[in-house]
Amino acid sequence: MAVATQSAMFTGFSRPAQVAAAGKCSTAIKLSFFGAHLSSLTAKCRLNLIIKGADKRTFSVRNTRVAVKIQSTGQETDGRKREEVLRVALICGGPSAERGISLNSARSVLDHIQAEDLSVSCYYIDCQLNAYAISSAQMYSNTPADFDFKLDSLAQGFKSLSEFMEHLAVSADIVFPLIHGKFGEDGSIQELMEKAGIPFVGTGSREARLAFDKYNASMLLKYHKYVTLPSFLVQGIDTEKNELSKWFAYNGLDMNSGKVVVKPARAGSSIGVDIAFGVNDALIKANNLITEGVDDRIIIETFVGGGKEFTAIVLDVGSGSNSSPVTLLPTEVELQFYGGSDATESEEIFSYRRKYLPTQQACVAYHNPPRFSVDVIDHIRKGAVMIFHCLGLRDFARIDGWFLPSSDSSSADLPNEDTKLFGKLKSGTIIFSDINLISGMEQTSFLFQQAAQVGLSHACILRTIIRRACTRFPKLYSYAEQACSSERFRLSRLHENRPDPRRKVFVLFGGETSERQVSLMSGTNVWLNLQACSDLDVSPFLLSPTTTNSSLQHHEQREQNVESKMVWALPYSLVLRHTVEEVVGACREAIEPERAEMTSSMRDQVISDLREHISSSNWFSGFDISFETPEILTLEKWIIRAREVGATVFIAVHGGIGEDGTLQSMLETSKVPYTGPGVSASRICMDKVATSLALNDLSNSGVLTISKVVQSREELLASSTSDLWHSLMSMLDAPTLCIKPTGDGCSTGVARLCCKEDLEKYVLVLQEKLPHILPNTLSKVHGMIMMPDPPAEKFIFETFIETDDILVVSKHGGSTQSGLLWNGVNRWVEVTVGVMGTKGEMHSFNPSITVKEDGDILSLEEKFQGGTGINLTPPPTSIIREEALHACKNRIEILANALGLEGFSRIDAFVHVDTGEVLVIEVNTVPGMTPSTVLIHQALAEDPPMYPRQFFRTVTDLALLRSKQN
Repeated sequence: MAVATQSAMFTGFSRPAQVAAAGKCSTAIKLSFFGAHLSSLTAKCRLNLIIKGADKRTFSVRNTRVAVKIQSTGQETDGRKREEVLRVALICGGPSAERGISLNSARSVLDHIQAEDLSVSCYYIDCQLNAYAISSAQMYSNTPADFDFKLDSLAQGFKSLSEFMEHLAVSADIVFPLIHGKFGEDGSIQELMEKAGIPFVGTGSREARLAFDKYNASMLLKYHKYVTLPSFLVQGIDTEKNELSKWFAYNGLDMNSGKVVVKPARAGSSIGVDIAFGVNDALIKANNLITEGVDDRIIIETFVGGGKEFTAIVLDVGSGSNSSPVTLLPTEVELQFYGGSDATESEEIFSYRRKYLPTQQACVAYHNPPRFSVDVIDHIRKGAVMIFHCLGLRDFARIDGWFLPSSDSSSADLPNEDTKLFGKLKSGTIIFSDINLISGMEQTSFLFQQAAQVGLSHACILRTIIRRACTRFPKLYSYAEQACSSERFRLSRLHENRPDPRRKVFVLFGGETSERQVSLMSGTNVWLNLQACSDLDVSPFLLSPTTTNSSLQHHEQREQNVESKMVWALPYSLVLRHTVEEVVGACREAIEPERAEMTSSMRDQVISDLREHISSSNWFSGFDISFETPEILTLEKWIIRAREVGATVFIAVHGGIGEDGTLQSMLETSKVPYTGPGVSASRICMDKVATSLALNDLSNSGVLTISKVVQSREELLASSTSDLWHSLMSMLDAPTLCIKPTGDGCSTGVARLCCKEDLEKYVLVLQEKLPHILPNTLSKVHGMIMMPDPPAEKFIFETFIETDDILVVSKHGGSTQSGLLWNGVNRWVEVTVGVMGTKGEMHSFNPSITVKEDGDILSLEEKFQGGTGINLTPPPTSIIREEALHACKNRIEILANALGLEGFSRIDAFVHVDTGEVLVIEVNTVPGMTPSTVLIHQALAEDPPMYPRQFFRTVTDLALLRSKQN
């Protein structure tokens, strides 16, 4: 897909209806089209045909003309009139700390609403409320900081928000605002669009302004006889301590130790939420939030102890101005306390990290439906609908709250409680606490999780929300009807009783290594992208951890029973979970008779409610997910099934048997096509020492390796740390060292050691089997270091390579200039680069420089949590000259071919900015494939760009190509 020219930018970068052809995806590789000609082509030529040929056929660009409204796309070949094309504008970013999550949400929406009847344009608003038209490729950036500093040259800016609104009024039919927090949910952007007469998705400005302020919303709910938490509003740093003391006394809280929650009245994603003890502590923390500029209205409220948190999506399926909200099946949010029953203050908050970084150490699990009684769930659903009506909300919303069982109700400290208030039940108390007007829309968010539970896919729920919004505007109503008609026709074709010609793809993820949670994210992303290909039948599978006990004594037993490892065949809704353990738990619940019966009954009730409310509407296309029971089978039987149905296996299992050649060998023996490198290359690259040995002869070609010393865990625990430190200093001749597990990735267990005291602390963590090393435990500044689970058996010591810090500065971040600050003293930078192709003819993408925000080692968040970390793709010429970059890519291809890589892989290395010499760190044969992975950034930097769906399809087809050649 060619990038729009500068002259065309003002109309907005459009990802038009033709991109939906990627949903058909059969053109990514047409083996029958290439036929015998493939055999006469070099592998690199074939890859170019795969990438560029598919791109020309399926990723063409059509810029929407400003003066044109909804466009007709002509006739279908079967005589049906194709629906009109709706021009949808997605707006993300904003001034709040949630702008990274906003980008993630917009990316997810962009991925899932692509269709022949939609043309999507993307816009970004920076911290200073400057608006820009950006390319759809920028939506796949890891964080707005990736492009903030180059917006002036990268995108088309608007002189003012007024000019931006004028542009939207003529270039978009409807706007989907995806700005979380201030400006996006507080009514500000809604008011601008209302004044400009622009149709948009979501609640109106006046109602949004009220609902967004947690204190005002709570007061309104209290007025309408809902149970609410006692709260105190701090406005400005001059709040009288005496007034707060009176509030503490009235609510029976101890002046010195009374436990309260301090939070901004107008912020989301748990930003700024903290726990305080006593009047002084509460006032200090409230004033700190004001001073830091988080908000000037701070709420202090009683702490809910012993409560169970829940969240519920409300979907409006009315028509026009008639609202008909229905609450979907709520989700229970279980906060788990890792390593013991006592929770720290930070663990008692459903924090930003817990919400957006799926790891077991994030200590959170979701249960959908909640583990409450049917009566409690019914009251939650009813109360959420009443709030939706009461506040005048529109289209959709997410409403959070707490359920306090009767035995715990006293812990809420609700004085003078009226038993007639809504929320008071015999079994406990329901308290609604937060209203979210633009719910997060990442792939496994509550919106998609709850929609899937009642039969609505990602695409279906999003298109339902957009169509519902369209019914409020007469000029768009016809689109809602016609789009519905076309979608019903498509769904009816899917349910026809006829042979399924689609090629089957099994996506396998999970496992039991410390990388299993990232694997879940990768596999989910691959599955969601590939299932949009109409010629593929894509099924998700979870490689289940053998045991939840991660002690070393089970290691040999696990390795000896590979074929008996268990694989879960997953229904759609059960994929959308937070951790591997949570998926397994959900699967077990789903096959437990009593729980399964309850879920089925409640699901039927929600579906019945939806059908009842939409019975008089003609814009709802229906449900598109069937309800299946998860199935468990051994890995051996799963491979037999793959062979019997002719499936290609997409391996998304990071580490362990997914990356060490074991799974590859099993699939190869059964003649099942699979993605990525073969057995030998996988085994070599899994072992960092073996990788270095395999590349030793390439030094003359500019491919270098780092000297290493290997120590077993037992040796580390038994050695004198002082003697070991001096021995390592002597062998490696280095001032500082890097320690890492031999086989784990994702920065797990990787740390910089500057002195023997650092080594002592690291060994102590191993000895006590701690899940992580807390920030700044070691002498050099660093973030949280997650440790391997199960514990690693061997560790590598190697010279720590000094690189020069790169500082990204931006006018949009408060600086007077935009650009990069880099002193370039050491001349080495750390990069990661993807390679793709066939064996012996691998193609190198442009490398990415990932800027470390805290410390010397990239954190798990910076690698895989969207909205975190900064990636420079391709490397700026101010850092790496073009000649050096070209030499670097050539050397990457040399080492990839020397290792026998094929399909795709990722190589991490240091690169000399003047010579392009490559100092290899490690090679990942099953690299991270999360929505914010740098591999996607690099594929989008190709000419022409490869979008995620096309990227994963190409990887899949390369696997089939290899299988046919063999």
